[in-house]
Amino acid sequence: MGSQFIGSIGRGTRLLAVAALAGLVGLAQPAPVEAQGQFSPVVIVNDRPVTQYELQQRMRILELFSTPGDLRQVALDALINDRLQLIAAERQGIEISPDQIRAGMEEFAGRANLNADQFLQQIQAAGVSPETFRDFVAAGLAWREVVRRRFAGRVDIEDADVDQAMSMTSRTGSAEVQISEIILPARNAQEAARSQQLAAQIQNIRSEGAFAQAAREYSAAGSRANGGRIPRSVPLGELPGALRQQILSLRPGEVSTPIQIPNAIALFQLRQLTETGVPAGENVQVSYMQYLIPGGRSQTALAEAARVAQSVDTCDDLYAVNRGQPDARLAVTEAQPVAQVPQGIAVELAKLDENEISVNLTDGQNLVFLMLCQRIEAGMADVDRDGVRAQLTDRSLGRLADNYLAELRDEAIIRYP
Repeated sequence: MGSQFIGSIGRGTRLLAVAALAGLVGLAQPAPVEAQGQFSPVVIVNDRPVTQYELQQRMRILELFSTPGDLRQVALDALINDRLQLIAAERQGIEISPDQIRAGMEEFAGRANLNADQFLQQIQAAGVSPETFRDFVAAGLAWREVVRRRFAGRVDIEDADVDQAMSMTSRTGSAEVQISEIILPARNAQEAARSQQLAAQIQNIRSEGAFAQAAREYSAAGSRANGGRIPRSVPLGELPGALRQQILSLRPGEVSTPIQIPNAIALFQLRQLTETGVPAGENVQVSYMQYLIPGGRSQTALAEAARVAQSVDTCDDLYAVNRGQPDARLAVTEAQPVAQVPQGIAVELAKLDENEISVNLTDGQNLVFLMLCQRIEAGMADVDRDGVRAQLTDRSLGRLADNYLAELRDEAIIRYP
Protein backbone atom coordinates (compact mmCIF):
# COMPACT_ATOMS: atom_id res chain seq x y z
CA MET A 1 0.00 0.00 0.00
CA GLY A 2 2.72 2.47 1.01
CA SER A 3 2.01 6.11 0.31
CA GLN A 4 -1.07 5.19 -1.70
CA PHE A 5 -3.13 4.83 1.48
CA ILE A 6 -5.87 7.49 1.47
CA GLY A 7 -3.72 9.92 -0.51
CA SER A 8 -3.90 7.96 -3.74
CA ILE A 9 -7.37 9.04 -4.83
CA GLY A 10 -7.30 12.78 -4.47
CA ARG A 11 -8.27 15.73 -2.35
CA GLY A 12 -11.90 14.84 -1.67
CA THR A 13 -11.17 11.36 -0.45
CA ARG A 14 -8.24 12.41 1.69
CA LEU A 15 -10.33 15.17 3.24
CA LEU A 16 -13.11 12.77 4.17
CA ALA A 17 -10.84 9.98 5.41
CA VAL A 18 -8.68 12.26 7.55
CA ALA A 19 -11.74 14.09 8.85
CA ALA A 20 -13.17 10.71 9.85
CA LEU A 21 -10.24 10.25 12.24
CA ALA A 22 -11.54 13.10 14.35
CA GLY A 23 -14.64 11.19 15.42
CA LEU A 24 -13.02 7.78 15.59
CA VAL A 25 -10.08 8.62 17.81
CA GLY A 26 -12.37 10.09 20.44
CA LEU A 27 -14.27 6.87 21.02
CA ALA A 28 -11.78 5.53 23.55
CA GLN A 29 -12.70 8.16 26.16
CA PRO A 30 -16.44 8.90 26.13
CA ALA A 31 -17.60 12.37 26.99
CA PRO A 32 -19.65 12.61 30.19
CA VAL A 33 -23.19 11.85 28.96
CA GLU A 34 -26.03 10.02 30.64
CA ALA A 35 -25.94 6.27 29.94
CA GLN A 36 -29.64 6.38 29.12
CA GLY A 37 -29.80 8.27 25.87
CA GLN A 38 -26.15 8.31 24.85
CA PHE A 39 -27.06 5.93 22.04
CA SER A 40 -30.20 7.81 21.02
CA PRO A 41 -30.00 8.98 17.38
CA VAL A 42 -29.39 12.61 16.49
CA VAL A 43 -29.72 11.90 12.76
CA ILE A 44 -30.71 8.86 10.69
CA VAL A 45 -29.03 8.42 7.31
CA ASN A 46 -30.78 5.87 5.08
CA ASP A 47 -31.95 4.04 8.20
CA ARG A 48 -28.42 4.15 9.72
CA PRO A 49 -28.46 6.13 13.00
CA VAL A 50 -25.78 8.51 14.17
CA THR A 51 -25.90 8.56 17.95
CA GLN A 52 -25.56 11.33 20.48
CA TYR A 53 -22.49 9.50 21.75
CA GLU A 54 -20.80 9.63 18.35
CA LEU A 55 -21.66 13.29 17.87
CA GLN A 56 -20.26 14.27 21.26
CA GLN A 57 -17.08 12.32 20.58
CA ARG A 58 -16.62 13.95 17.19
CA MET A 59 -17.18 17.42 18.67
CA ARG A 60 -14.77 16.74 21.53
CA ILE A 61 -11.93 15.66 19.25
CA LEU A 62 -12.57 18.55 16.84
CA GLU A 63 -12.25 20.88 19.80
CA LEU A 64 -8.99 19.19 20.78
CA PHE A 65 -7.70 19.82 17.25
CA SER A 66 -8.73 23.51 17.43
CA THR A 67 -11.08 23.11 14.47
CA PRO A 68 -12.67 26.43 13.50
CA GLY A 69 -16.38 26.95 12.88
CA ASP A 70 -19.55 25.52 14.42
CA LEU A 71 -18.18 22.29 15.88
CA ARG A 72 -21.58 20.63 16.19
CA GLN A 73 -22.42 21.25 12.54
CA VAL A 74 -18.94 20.28 11.32
CA ALA A 75 -19.08 17.05 13.33
CA LEU A 76 -22.63 16.23 12.20
CA ASP A 77 -21.80 16.77 8.51
CA ALA A 78 -18.73 14.55 8.77
CA LEU A 79 -20.67 11.76 10.48
CA ILE A 80 -23.38 11.87 7.80
CA ASN A 81 -20.67 11.57 5.16
CA ASP A 82 -19.19 8.60 7.05
CA ARG A 83 -22.48 6.73 6.88
CA LEU A 84 -22.90 7.41 3.17
CA GLN A 85 -19.37 6.21 2.40
CA LEU A 86 -19.77 2.98 4.38
CA ILE A 87 -23.15 2.26 2.77
CA ALA A 88 -21.57 2.73 -0.67
CA ALA A 89 -18.79 0.28 0.24
CA GLU A 90 -21.26 -2.32 1.47
CA ARG A 91 -23.31 -2.06 -1.70
CA GLN A 92 -20.22 -2.88 -3.74
CA GLY A 93 -19.32 -5.82 -1.50
CA ILE A 94 -16.02 -4.25 -0.51
CA GLU A 95 -14.05 -5.93 2.24
CA ILE A 96 -10.63 -4.83 3.48
CA SER A 97 -8.15 -7.54 4.51
CA PRO A 98 -6.09 -7.46 7.75
CA ASP A 99 -2.88 -7.13 5.70
CA GLN A 100 -4.28 -4.08 3.89
CA ILE A 101 -5.29 -2.51 7.20
CA ARG A 102 -1.85 -3.13 8.68
CA ALA A 103 -0.15 -1.55 5.66
CA GLY A 104 -2.44 1.47 5.95
CA MET A 105 -1.63 1.81 9.64
CA GLU A 106 2.09 1.77 8.89
CA GLU A 107 1.69 4.47 6.24
CA PHE A 108 -0.33 6.76 8.51
CA ALA A 109 2.06 6.30 11.43
CA GLY A 110 4.95 7.10 9.11
CA ARG A 111 3.62 10.63 8.76
CA ALA A 112 4.66 11.14 12.40
CA ASN A 113 8.01 9.37 11.81
CA LEU A 114 6.77 6.34 13.75
CA ASN A 115 5.94 2.73 12.93
CA ALA A 116 2.44 1.41 13.56
CA ASP A 117 3.26 -0.10 16.97
CA GLN A 118 4.87 3.11 18.20
CA PHE A 119 1.93 5.15 16.93
CA LEU A 120 -0.57 2.81 18.62
CA GLN A 121 1.36 3.04 21.87
CA GLN A 122 1.28 6.84 21.82
CA ILE A 123 -2.38 7.21 20.98
CA GLN A 124 -3.32 4.52 23.50
CA ALA A 125 -1.49 6.51 26.18
CA ALA A 126 -3.68 9.45 25.15
CA GLY A 127 -6.81 7.35 25.63
CA VAL A 128 -7.42 6.11 22.07
CA SER A 129 -7.94 2.37 21.64
CA PRO A 130 -6.04 0.40 18.98
CA GLU A 131 -9.38 -0.83 17.64
CA THR A 132 -10.45 2.76 17.01
CA PHE A 133 -7.39 3.44 14.87
CA ARG A 134 -7.82 0.16 12.96
CA ASP A 135 -11.46 1.03 12.22
CA PHE A 136 -10.42 4.43 10.90
CA VAL A 137 -7.85 2.89 8.58
CA ALA A 138 -10.33 0.30 7.32
CA ALA A 139 -12.94 2.98 6.61
CA GLY A 140 -10.48 5.08 4.62
CA LEU A 141 -9.36 2.09 2.57
CA ALA A 142 -12.95 1.07 1.88
CA TRP A 143 -13.89 4.51 0.52
CA ARG A 144 -10.77 4.58 -1.63
CA GLU A 145 -11.82 1.25 -3.15
CA VAL A 146 -15.33 2.56 -3.76
CA VAL A 147 -13.94 5.45 -5.79
CA ARG A 148 -11.42 3.25 -7.60
CA ARG A 149 -14.06 0.78 -8.75
CA ARG A 150 -16.50 3.46 -9.77
CA PHE A 151 -14.21 5.91 -11.54
CA ALA A 152 -10.86 4.34 -12.41
CA GLY A 153 -12.06 3.42 -15.91
CA ARG A 154 -13.47 6.90 -16.47
CA VAL A 155 -10.23 8.79 -15.88
CA ASP A 156 -8.07 8.75 -18.99
CA ILE A 157 -5.04 11.00 -18.83
CA GLU A 158 -3.89 11.28 -22.42
CA ASP A 159 -0.25 11.49 -23.46
CA ALA A 160 -0.88 15.05 -24.63
CA ASP A 161 -1.89 16.04 -21.08
CA VAL A 162 1.31 14.56 -19.68
CA ASP A 163 3.37 16.15 -22.46
CA GLN A 164 1.91 19.57 -21.68
CA ALA A 165 2.69 19.23 -17.98
CA MET A 166 6.18 17.94 -18.61
CA SER A 167 6.94 20.58 -21.23
CA MET A 168 7.04 23.15 -18.45
CA THR A 169 10.21 21.54 -17.16
CA SER A 170 11.75 20.50 -20.46
CA ARG A 171 14.75 22.07 -22.10
CA THR A 172 12.55 24.03 -24.50
CA GLY A 173 9.82 25.05 -22.08
CA SER A 174 11.09 25.89 -18.61
CA ALA A 175 8.68 27.38 -16.07
CA GLU A 176 8.70 29.10 -12.72
CA VAL A 177 6.05 29.26 -10.05
CA GLN A 178 4.82 31.62 -7.38
CA ILE A 179 3.71 29.63 -4.35
CA SER A 180 2.62 30.09 -0.75
CA GLU A 181 3.28 27.69 2.12
CA ILE A 182 1.82 26.48 5.39
CA ILE A 183 4.05 24.42 7.71
CA LEU A 184 2.18 22.48 10.42
CA PRO A 185 4.13 20.93 13.33
CA ALA A 186 4.14 17.12 13.68
CA ARG A 187 6.65 16.37 16.42
CA ASN A 188 4.66 13.55 18.01
CA ALA A 189 1.64 11.36 17.25
CA GLN A 190 -0.95 13.68 18.80
CA GLU A 191 0.48 16.76 17.11
CA ALA A 192 0.70 14.90 13.78
CA ALA A 193 -2.96 13.85 14.04
CA ARG A 194 -4.01 17.43 14.83
CA SER A 195 -2.00 18.75 11.90
CA GLN A 196 -3.45 16.12 9.57
CA GLN A 197 -6.91 17.34 10.55
CA LEU A 198 -5.96 20.93 9.78
CA ALA A 199 -4.25 19.90 6.55
CA ALA A 200 -7.45 18.20 5.39
CA GLN A 201 -9.34 21.47 5.77
CA ILE A 202 -6.61 23.61 4.23
CA GLN A 203 -6.50 21.37 1.16
CA ASN A 204 -10.04 22.45 0.33
CA ILE A 205 -9.05 26.13 0.06
CA ARG A 206 -9.32 27.70 -3.38
CA SER A 207 -8.55 31.39 -2.80
CA GLU A 208 -5.31 33.18 -2.00
CA GLY A 209 -7.00 35.20 0.73
CA ALA A 210 -8.29 32.15 2.60
CA PHE A 211 -4.92 30.41 2.35
CA ALA A 212 -3.14 33.52 3.62
CA GLN A 213 -5.52 33.70 6.58
CA ALA A 214 -4.89 30.03 7.39
CA ALA A 215 -1.14 30.61 7.17
CA ARG A 216 -1.29 33.49 9.63
CA GLU A 217 -3.37 31.43 12.04
CA TYR A 218 -1.76 27.98 11.84
CA SER A 219 1.62 27.99 10.08
CA ALA A 220 4.81 27.52 12.08
CA ALA A 221 6.95 28.99 9.28
CA GLY A 222 8.44 32.45 9.37
CA SER A 223 6.41 33.29 6.27
CA ARG A 224 3.19 33.23 8.30
CA ALA A 225 3.41 36.98 8.86
CA ASN A 226 3.27 37.40 5.09
CA GLY A 227 0.33 35.05 4.65
CA GLY A 228 2.65 32.18 3.71
CA ARG A 229 3.86 33.86 0.50
CA ILE A 230 7.31 32.80 -0.69
CA PRO A 231 8.84 36.00 -2.11
CA ARG A 232 10.91 34.56 -4.95
CA SER A 233 9.55 33.00 -8.12
CA VAL A 234 10.86 29.43 -7.98
CA PRO A 235 12.05 27.67 -11.17
CA LEU A 236 10.44 24.24 -11.30
CA GLY A 237 13.83 22.60 -11.65
CA GLU A 238 14.77 23.74 -8.16
CA LEU A 239 11.85 21.94 -6.50
CA PRO A 240 12.20 18.37 -5.25
CA GLY A 241 10.62 15.84 -7.60
CA ALA A 242 7.56 14.98 -5.49
CA LEU A 243 6.58 18.64 -5.03
CA ARG A 244 7.37 19.50 -8.65
CA GLN A 245 5.01 16.80 -9.91
CA GLN A 246 2.25 18.01 -7.60
CA ILE A 247 2.68 21.62 -8.73
CA LEU A 248 2.37 20.52 -12.35
CA SER A 249 -1.07 19.05 -11.62
CA LEU A 250 -2.44 22.08 -9.72
CA ARG A 251 -4.56 24.91 -11.01
CA PRO A 252 -3.91 28.41 -9.63
CA GLY A 253 -5.51 28.63 -6.19
CA GLU A 254 -5.36 24.88 -5.56
CA VAL A 255 -3.38 23.39 -2.68
CA SER A 256 -0.99 20.44 -2.73
CA THR A 257 -1.52 17.25 -0.79
CA PRO A 258 0.35 17.21 2.55
CA ILE A 259 4.10 16.70 2.18
CA GLN A 260 5.95 15.11 5.09
CA ILE A 261 9.09 16.97 6.12
CA PRO A 262 11.07 16.40 9.33
CA ASN A 263 8.72 16.86 12.30
CA ALA A 264 6.22 18.81 10.21
CA ILE A 265 3.65 18.69 7.41
CA ALA A 266 3.89 21.16 4.52
CA LEU A 267 1.20 22.37 2.13
CA PHE A 268 1.73 24.65 -0.86
CA GLN A 269 -0.71 26.77 -2.84
CA LEU A 270 0.02 27.53 -6.48
CA ARG A 271 -0.56 31.24 -7.11
CA GLN A 272 0.85 31.44 -10.63
CA LEU A 273 2.78 29.30 -13.10
CA THR A 274 4.64 31.03 -15.91
CA GLU A 275 6.40 29.45 -18.87
CA THR A 276 9.66 31.35 -19.19
CA GLY A 277 10.77 30.01 -22.56
CA VAL A 278 14.32 29.99 -21.18
CA PRO A 279 16.01 26.64 -21.79
CA ALA A 280 16.71 24.74 -18.61
CA GLY A 281 19.51 22.29 -18.02
CA GLU A 282 19.26 18.70 -16.92
CA ASN A 283 20.05 19.11 -13.23
CA VAL A 284 20.34 21.69 -10.46
CA GLN A 285 22.96 21.29 -7.75
CA VAL A 286 22.99 23.02 -4.39
CA SER A 287 25.59 23.61 -1.71
CA TYR A 288 24.27 24.31 1.77
CA MET A 289 25.11 24.27 5.47
CA GLN A 290 23.15 23.19 8.53
CA TYR A 291 23.99 24.65 11.93
CA LEU A 292 22.25 22.77 14.75
CA ILE A 293 20.91 24.76 17.70
CA PRO A 294 19.81 22.69 20.73
CA GLY A 295 16.26 23.12 21.97
CA GLY A 296 14.08 22.37 18.94
CA ARG A 297 11.58 25.19 18.33
CA SER A 298 11.89 26.57 21.85
CA GLN A 299 12.00 30.32 22.35
CA THR A 300 15.61 29.99 23.49
CA ALA A 301 16.62 28.20 20.29
CA LEU A 302 14.73 30.67 18.09
CA ALA A 303 16.38 33.58 19.88
CA GLU A 304 19.78 31.98 19.30
CA ALA A 305 18.93 31.52 15.61
CA ALA A 306 18.02 35.20 15.36
CA ARG A 307 21.35 36.14 16.95
CA VAL A 308 23.28 33.92 14.53
CA ALA A 309 21.37 35.35 11.59
CA GLN A 310 22.52 38.84 12.56
CA SER A 311 26.16 37.72 12.63
CA VAL A 312 26.41 35.96 9.25
CA ASP A 313 26.38 37.29 5.71
CA THR A 314 27.64 34.20 3.86
CA CYS A 315 27.95 30.50 4.57
CA ASP A 316 31.64 30.90 5.40
CA ASP A 317 30.68 32.98 8.43
CA LEU A 318 29.13 29.88 10.01
CA TYR A 319 32.60 28.41 10.53
CA ALA A 320 33.32 31.25 12.94
CA VAL A 321 29.97 30.79 14.67
CA ASN A 322 30.82 27.12 15.29
CA ARG A 323 34.38 27.76 16.49
CA GLY A 324 35.03 26.06 19.82
CA GLN A 325 31.91 23.90 19.55
CA PRO A 326 31.53 20.25 18.50
CA ASP A 327 32.12 19.74 14.78
CA ALA A 328 28.85 17.78 14.59
CA ARG A 329 26.87 20.98 15.07
CA LEU A 330 27.84 22.20 11.59
CA ALA A 331 27.11 20.03 8.54
CA VAL A 332 28.42 21.10 5.13
CA THR A 333 27.00 19.71 1.86
CA GLU A 334 28.84 20.49 -1.36
CA ALA A 335 27.28 20.54 -4.87
CA GLN A 336 24.57 17.93 -4.40
CA PRO A 337 21.85 17.38 -7.06
CA VAL A 338 18.45 18.52 -5.82
CA ALA A 339 17.11 15.03 -6.49
CA GLN A 340 19.50 13.65 -3.84
CA VAL A 341 18.75 16.26 -1.17
CA PRO A 342 16.36 15.09 1.59
CA GLN A 343 12.88 16.30 0.68
CA GLY A 344 12.33 18.57 3.67
CA ILE A 345 15.65 20.33 3.13
CA ALA A 346 15.10 20.56 -0.64
CA VAL A 347 11.72 22.23 -0.09
CA GLU A 348 13.30 24.85 2.17
CA LEU A 349 16.26 25.47 -0.15
CA ALA A 350 13.90 26.08 -3.08
CA LYS A 351 12.55 29.14 -1.26
CA LEU A 352 15.96 30.70 -0.71
CA ASP A 353 18.37 32.82 -2.68
CA GLU A 354 22.08 32.32 -2.08
CA ASN A 355 23.18 33.15 1.50
CA GLU A 356 19.58 33.28 2.74
CA ILE A 357 18.50 31.19 5.72
CA SER A 358 15.58 29.07 6.93
CA VAL A 359 14.72 28.00 10.48
CA ASN A 360 11.59 26.00 9.66
CA LEU A 361 13.12 22.55 10.29
CA THR A 362 14.16 20.56 13.34
CA ASP A 363 15.78 17.16 13.72
CA GLY A 364 13.74 16.44 16.84
CA GLN A 365 16.23 17.78 19.37
CA ASN A 366 17.78 20.69 17.48
CA LEU A 367 16.60 23.66 15.47
CA VAL A 368 18.18 23.49 11.99
CA PHE A 369 19.69 26.80 10.92
CA LEU A 370 19.75 26.09 7.18
CA MET A 371 21.70 28.33 4.79
CA LEU A 372 21.90 28.08 1.00
CA CYS A 373 25.49 28.66 -0.11
CA GLN A 374 25.29 28.18 -3.87
CA ARG A 375 22.87 27.00 -6.54
CA ILE A 376 24.42 25.73 -9.76
CA GLU A 377 22.28 25.03 -12.81
CA ALA A 378 24.15 22.05 -14.15
CA GLY A 379 21.01 20.89 -15.92
CA MET A 380 17.60 19.76 -14.74
CA ALA A 381 16.70 16.15 -13.99
CA ASP A 382 13.98 14.57 -16.08
CA VAL A 383 10.52 14.63 -14.57
CA ASP A 384 9.12 11.15 -13.94
CA ARG A 385 6.48 10.72 -16.66
CA ASP A 386 4.58 8.07 -14.73
CA GLY A 387 4.66 10.28 -11.64
CA VAL A 388 3.15 13.22 -13.54
CA ARG A 389 0.43 10.96 -14.96
CA ALA A 390 -0.31 9.64 -11.46
CA GLN A 391 -0.65 13.17 -10.08
CA LEU A 392 -3.02 14.21 -12.86
CA THR A 393 -5.05 11.03 -12.33
CA ASP A 394 -5.14 11.68 -8.59
CA ARG A 395 -6.57 15.15 -9.11
CA SER A 396 -9.25 13.91 -11.50
CA LEU A 397 -10.31 11.10 -9.19
CA GLY A 398 -10.47 13.51 -6.27
CA ARG A 399 -12.88 15.79 -8.09
CA LEU A 400 -15.04 12.83 -9.14
CA ALA A 401 -15.07 11.56 -5.55
CA ASP A 402 -16.23 14.96 -4.28
CA ASN A 403 -19.05 15.02 -6.82
CA TYR A 404 -20.07 11.44 -6.06
CA LEU A 405 -20.33 12.13 -2.34
CA ALA A 406 -22.48 15.18 -3.07
CA GLU A 407 -24.77 12.97 -5.20
CA LEU A 408 -25.04 10.38 -2.42
CA ARG A 409 -26.00 13.11 0.01
CA ASP A 410 -28.62 14.60 -2.34
CA GLU A 411 -30.20 11.17 -2.84
CA ALA A 412 -30.07 10.10 0.80
CA ILE A 413 -33.00 10.08 3.18
CA ILE A 414 -31.71 12.08 6.15
CA ARG A 415 -34.02 12.41 9.12
CA TYR A 416 -33.60 14.28 12.40
CA PRO A 417 -35.62 12.54 15.18
